[in-house]
Amino acid sequence: MRLSRRTASVSLAVALVLTLAYEAVPHAHVPAGERESPDPFGAACRTRVTGSKVIVYCHNPYPETDRVSLHVECARWWDIDTDSSPIEAAPAQTVRLTGRCWKEVADVWVSHRHVS
Repeated sequence: MRLSRRTASVSLAVALVLTLAYEAVPHAHVPAGERESPDPFGAACRTRVTGSKVIVYCHNPYPETDRVSLHVECARWWDIDTDSSPIEAAPAQTVRLTGRCWKEVADVWVSHRHVS
């Protein structure tokens, strides 16, 4: 079967566009030093923000103790951002962390550290 010049041109154009589009999309590349460790670690945390109050429950399903700390960033420039004291979440334990702002909450995150 013979392809017409038009069909061949269109096929070539589609192949070229698909190749360029694939190369333009960023692909995940994890350096060797940052790959997931063979031993899982880290408590799973659920965050609830209600107005200016933050409540976080962290459950540690792993055999190593996780030291968790709550960080609250407030939306207003004059409102003081807070960092809670670290709390140890032992294996199979759930801990509660709380924080607040005077007005709106801009961002909330939990940091995790191994207990040495």
